[in-house]
Amino acid sequence: MLRKSSIPALRQQIDRVDDQLLRLLNRRARFALEIARQKARTNSGVYAPGREKGVIARLARANPGPLPERLVRAIFREIISASRSLEQHLRVAYLGPEATYTHLAARQQLGAAAEYRAAGSVGEVFHEVESGRADLGVVPVENSTEGMVANTLDLLADSPLRICAEISLSIRHCLLSRPDGTLADLRRVVAHPQALAQCRRWLAEHLPGVSTEAETSNARAAERARDEAGTGAIAGETAAETYGLTVLARAIQDEPGNLTRFVVLGHDDATQPSGDDKTSILFSVRDEVGILFRMLRPFAVHRIDLIKIESRPLRGRPWEYLFFLDLKGHRQERRVQKALVEVERSALRLKVLGSYPAAPAPEM
Repeated sequence: MLRKSSIPALRQQIDRVDDQLLRLLNRRARFALEIARQKARTNSGVYAPGREKGVIARLARANPGPLPERLVRAIFREIISASRSLEQHLRVAYLGPEATYTHLAARQQLGAAAEYRAAGSVGEVFHEVESGRADLGVVPVENSTEGMVANTLDLLADSPLRICAEISLSIRHCLLSRPDGTLADLRRVVAHPQALAQCRRWLAEHLPGVSTEAETSNARAAERARDEAGTGAIAGETAAETYGLTVLARAIQDEPGNLTRFVVLGHDDATQPSGDDKTSILFSVRDEVGILFRMLRPFAVHRIDLIKIESRPLRGRPWEYLFFLDLKGHRQERRVQKALVEVERSALRLKVLGSYPAAPAPEM
């Protein structure tokens, strides 16, 4: 318990603590630089999502308060981001423009020290990383109410990139307009098609006579709301700050537990298990009776939990499908290796899209 002191005395104590923090942060940075030198000798990657997840989780568990866990996580995420930037200035492509949910997810995962590059499409994000113009890419892959992002799955099937991390973000849609706008002024509401679908009931109840228009992104919708009188946009609250808009209504999504899952793409996945991992794979099969049962049986035999199964049509081959699976475990684990060997025997094609640390549950 701190002794009762005057405000000036307490501020002096805070200044002394800040000086100690600065010395410790720079000491930590020197260790990071030494790690960078050793990684350079072995040609090891800078981004280690499993290690970063473990550091933040350990500190969150050890936190005695009064700082809440979410702030401890946020603080150390930025400390890690700053230390990582001493090793390499990460270039991160994301589905833009600025202030999209993908941008927010990327910042949440990789911190402020990375260099963020907005891309106009999911395909462009893949291309930026494949070409070496970006080190990592962040794209949406699934929404809890609207399902899988088909374009992302199709690109994963053909790309050499691997999934090295995932991010789970709670989606809180807001209705935005010009600072002097009101609900009564709105003649149209614009947003990405998924955002419009996720707010369908709210719009029907509160703006029954107002038309809706699809946009390429919610951030682009926010730009239109800024530039066009009578236009409202569905986007996150960060977009209001970025584009100088006012929030007319918050949390207008029909499902309060609306989550979107994003994946981080790189040339390598997380090579070492973190203890709480997922592996994503895809396979194609012959059209035979009982084939899907035979493909899934090895996972049950080796006691591997399948989290998701999704099918996508094979392009150019009507009525034939690719199957995408997410499972609990890392490809380096013996039981996962055994299951994948058995699956490959029956598959026309098997591709491991990546093993990576499972994302922590987002704050709702």
